[in-house]
Amino acid sequence: QLLHQYCSVVKTAMEKKMYELLFCRFLDFPLFSVLSPGVLSLPESLNLHRDQQRSGRGSEGHGYTQAELRTLEQSLLATRVGSIAELSDLVSRAMHHLQPLHIKNASNGTPVHQKANTTVHWEPEALYTLCYFMHCPQMEWENPNVEPSKVTLQTERPFLVLPPLMEWIRVAVAHTEHRRSFSVDSDDVRQAARLLLPGVDCEPRQIKAEDCFCATRKLDAASTEAKFLQDLGFRMLNCGRTDLVKQAVNLLGPDGINSMSEQGMTPLMYACVRGDEAMVQMLLDAGADINSEVPSTVNKHPSVYPETRQGTPLTFAVLHGHVPVVQLLLDNRANVEGALQDGAENYTETPLQLAAAAGNFELVSLLLERGADPMIGTMCRNGISSTPLGDMNSFSLAAAHGHRNVFRKLLSHSEKEKGDVLSLEEILAEGSDPGEKRLAPQANGGGTLRTGKARLRALREAMYHSAEHGHVDITIDIRSLGVPWTLHTWLESLRTCFIQHRRPLIQGLLKDFCCIQEEEYTEELITHGLPLMFQILRSSKNEVISQQLSVIFTQCYGPFPIPKLTEIKKKQTSRLDPHFLNNKEMSDVTFLVEGKPFYAHKVLLFTASPRFKSLLQNRPAAENTCIEISHVKYNIFHLVMQYLYCGGTESLHIRNTEVMELLSAAKFFQLEALQRHCEIICSKNITTETCVDLYKHAKFLGATELTAFIEGYFLKNMVLLIELDGFKQLLYEPSPAESPVSSPGICSDILHDLEKTLATRIHSIHLSTSKGSVV
Repeated sequence: QLLHQYCSVVKTAMEKKMYELLFCRFLDFPLFSVLSPGVLSLPESLNLHRDQQRSGRGSEGHGYTQAELRTLEQSLLATRVGSIAELSDLVSRAMHHLQPLHIKNASNGTPVHQKANTTVHWEPEALYTLCYFMHCPQMEWENPNVEPSKVTLQTERPFLVLPPLMEWIRVAVAHTEHRRSFSVDSDDVRQAARLLLPGVDCEPRQIKAEDCFCATRKLDAASTEAKFLQDLGFRMLNCGRTDLVKQAVNLLGPDGINSMSEQGMTPLMYACVRGDEAMVQMLLDAGADINSEVPSTVNKHPSVYPETRQGTPLTFAVLHGHVPVVQLLLDNRANVEGALQDGAENYTETPLQLAAAAGNFELVSLLLERGADPMIGTMCRNGISSTPLGDMNSFSLAAAHGHRNVFRKLLSHSEKEKGDVLSLEEILAEGSDPGEKRLAPQANGGGTLRTGKARLRALREAMYHSAEHGHVDITIDIRSLGVPWTLHTWLESLRTCFIQHRRPLIQGLLKDFCCIQEEEYTEELITHGLPLMFQILRSSKNEVISQQLSVIFTQCYGPFPIPKLTEIKKKQTSRLDPHFLNNKEMSDVTFLVEGKPFYAHKVLLFTASPRFKSLLQNRPAAENTCIEISHVKYNIFHLVMQYLYCGGTESLHIRNTEVMELLSAAKFFQLEALQRHCEIICSKNITTETCVDLYKHAKFLGATELTAFIEGYFLKNMVLLIELDGFKQLLYEPSPAESPVSSPGICSDILHDLEKTLATRIHSIHLSTSKGSVV
C-alpha cells in the first residue's frame, strides 16, 4: 500500500511538471491564472500595467490611461456578451492588443508565419458563431409586444468553466494559422468550442482542397508562385474537364497527378471525399495512384490531419459513404484493406472498420465480398492496445455503435481457412469451456462454425464493447454463440436491462450467472454488482427474479459454514458462594420482581456490571435497599443472579422458551458474557421457521453479533427462505423512513444489511490475502 501511495505521489508530480513544460512550450501564456478558482485575472505575461511600465509608452501618445487599461482588461476577461455588436467591439479591442503581443512573444518551437504588418481578421460568420457560445441568456424578453413587457429569468448553459474572450481568440487564431489562413471563420470557432467548453461536440472541419491553398507565408516569391500554380492545377482537375488534364498535370509539379497538398492528399483523394464518380474515373484514367497514402510525417505536409494519416482513396470514399466510388475503386484493384501491409501492425482503421462503425450495411457487404478481413484490429500509435482485451476490429466497432445488422453480417461471413483451431490448453487459458469451441448455429442457417483463437478473442472483445455502450441485444447475440461471460460484461448488461425494464432479459442474465467462474469475482462484484442486484430485488418483487437472485446470493456466500459465535471468557472480580443465592442471610439489597422479593448482596452486584452499579449508587448504605424490577420475569431474573453467584454459565440450565427473555435481561443488565452465551444458544437452535423472529428480536436488542450470524444464515439458505411469507414480508416491508409504524428497533433496511454482510463474505473468501479466514 505504501508503494502504491509513493507511486501515486511521483506520478502526480511528474504530470504536473509535464503540464508546466507543455504550457511553457506551446502556449503564449499560462492558463493557470485564467482557469484557477477565485477572481478571474490576466496571466503574468499579459499584465497590461507591467507592459506599459516596461515599454515606457507614456510618451508620444501611445500609452494607455488607467481607465483604458481597465476597459481593455475587462474586454480580455469577458465571458458573456449581450449582443453581436458588443462582441464585435470586444473582439476588435482584444485583437488590437493581442495581435502585436503574439507576434513579439511567439511560442517556443512554433514558427511565426505572419509579418508584423499582417493581421488576422474575423469573418462575420465567426463572430455570429462566437456570439452563440458567449451569449448571456439569463434574462430574455418573454413577449416584447405586450404592455408592459415581461422579462423572464432563464437558466444558464450548463458549462462549469466559462472561458474568457482571450481564450476564444487564442484558440481560434491557432486553428486559423494551422490552415495558413488570414481570416478566422466559423469552423475555427467551433473547433475552439470543442476544446474550451466541456460537453460540446462540434463537427470536425470537413476536408476541402480550398483550405490548403492560401498564400503560404514565410516563402520566397518563387516558392509562393509554385504554390499558386499547384493550387491552379488542383482546381483544374476538380472542374471535371478531361481536356485540361495535361495542363493541370504540368502545373502540379514533378509528381504530376499524384502531387500532394499540404494536407498530404492527392486530387484522387479529394474526388473520393466529394463522391465525384466521374472525376475519380478521369483521374484513374490519367494514371493516379489508386493506393496512395496520406503521409504520417508533417515535414513536407504540415497541415496533415492526425485522423487522416495513412488514409487511401478507398478509405476516404468509405468514410463519406460513397458506395459507387467504392465500387469503382475496388473494380480498379484498390487494396481492400487500405494502407495495411501483410504482416504489419495496423495503426489506422481499415475501410471495413470505418464502414462497420458507421453502420453502412451496403458497404460492409461489398467489402466482405471483395475479401476484407473483419479480424484486423487497430492499435494505438504508442504500441499499446487501446482496449482491455485486444485491438478494435470490425466486430468491436459494429458492436460498440449498436449496429446489429452489420454485426450479424460480419458473423455470417465465412471465415478464411487458417487452421487456427483452439487446443485444449488454449481453451483453458482463455477461461472457456470445451463446449464453447464451436459457435452456435447462425440465425441465417449458416450452420456451426469452428471458432479459432483469434475469432473467439474478437467476439469476447465485441461483447465487452456492446455491453459497455448499452447494446444488450448484441451482447445476448454474442453470448448465444457460446462466448463466455465475464463479470464486467454480465454486470453492464444486467444494468442496461434493469434501466430499460426488460424483465425477460433480466431473468435470462440472472440464470447465466452460474456460468461466471469464481476467479472472476473481483472488487467490481462488491462495489457495483451487489448494489445493482439488491436494487433489482428491492424494486422488482417478481417471484422468478427473487428466486434467481436468491440462488446467486447463496452461490456468492459460498459452501463454507457460517462463522461461529465464540464465548466471552470474562472472570468476575467478586464472587460469592452459591449458598448465598436468594438467601436473606447477610443480604443488603432486595429486588422486587413480579411482586416477589429476591435477596442479593451489594458487594457482588456493584462490580458485576455498570447497570447494577447505577442501580445501587444512590441508595442509602445503612439500611436494606429495595429495588423494583418491572420488566423481567422472576425465573429469568433468577437465572441472571445464578450466573453472577456461580461465576459463569456452566451451571445454567436454560430452556429454549427462556433464551430470548434471558438475552433481553442480559442486554439490559449489560452482562456481555451471559448475552453472548444466549446468542450462541440461539445460533445453534436457529431454523427456517424461527430465524425471522430471532432476527427481529436481535435487531431490536442491538445484538450485532447475533444479527450478523442470522444474516449469514439468511444468505446461505435464501433459496428456501424466499418461499416463506414471513421472510418475504421482512425483505419488502417499508423502512422506518418510509413507514413510521414499522417494527420499532429495526433501524436499517434488511436488504442493505444483507448486502454489507455478503460483501464482507465475498471479500474474505475471494479477495482477501488469507482467503477463507472468515470460516
